[in-house]
Amino acid sequence: MPTKNPVLIDLKFNPQIIADALRNAFPDRGSINLLDQANSATDLAKVDYAVLWNPDPALFSRAPDLKVIFSGGAGVDHIMDHPGLPDVPVVRFVDRSLTTRMSEWIVLQCLTHLRQVEAYRKQAARGIWRDLPQPEASEVTVGVMGLGVLGQDAAVKLRAMGFNVIGWSRRHKVIDGMKTYDGDHMDAFLGDTDILVGLLPLTKETTRIYDAALFSKLRQGGALGKPVFINAGRGKCQNQVDLRLALETGILGGASLDVFEVEPLPARDPLWTIANVVITPHTAATSDVGALFRYVETQIAGFERGEALQNVVDRATGY
Repeated sequence: MPTKNPVLIDLKFNPQIIADALRNAFPDRGSINLLDQANSATDLAKVDYAVLWNPDPALFSRAPDLKVIFSGGAGVDHIMDHPGLPDVPVVRFVDRSLTTRMSEWIVLQCLTHLRQVEAYRKQAARGIWRDLPQPEASEVTVGVMGLGVLGQDAAVKLRAMGFNVIGWSRRHKVIDGMKTYDGDHMDAFLGDTDILVGLLPLTKETTRIYDAALFSKLRQGGALGKPVFINAGRGKCQNQVDLRLALETGILGGASLDVFEVEPLPARDPLWTIANVVITPHTAATSDVGALFRYVETQIAGFERGEALQNVVDRATGY
């Protein structure tokens, strides 16, 4: 029987997956899953911990005594932008599985553009047998924008595939085997980049940072001919009108997009039909809900022993 206050779960994920994962989660305290209609009016006054993704507007007024908030994914803007956010620690989800899945997707997309997969797919649909130019990975520089856990892991795996990898971050970082840029040196970073990988968190400073001015500074005439944009970070970091125009006018030669300003991406959005654009439905690094709940259990246990929480969001920077 649970002996402690339950953990509040407000995750806009697949209801059955959440229900299945909760069967074995939090055995000493139980949980309140707000996706379960039976819990919609449950008293939340005594809840100490919450696991959230896009929480309901009135949630924090219903749960006034929270001690810690855990994000249901690597991003935290869906929590940090909430008008009722209480002054308690917010913890990001950092997990080997999530990190690995993100790196898999990024490597896949870089190879897709390197090896002209979309062009060959279209040729095959028309029965055309024609060789296309394909440079080696070593001739292509991938610029990773955002050098947190996800960015650094992706960089390691891209280098293993032979790509030249550089990185940019707001603050200076020294990473073995990788040339890094920071702060005001963004233009130099962009000028050396053939494939730009966006992994920035969403903050006031990064909102719509991927715009016409930025795309125009990427290297033209490199091994791929035209630069490519890959975004698996946050959709609101990209100016989608500028992105579409950059693709239509040839400033960009292609893109792979997992995140968008509005999700789901509307069926009539022009991005669906632009050549050499790969679209996936925000699935580059879907959270393993079982791993998420185990992570939260471990953090709570440590916190209640007096240990410091791990991966706490810096309120000043927003990540």
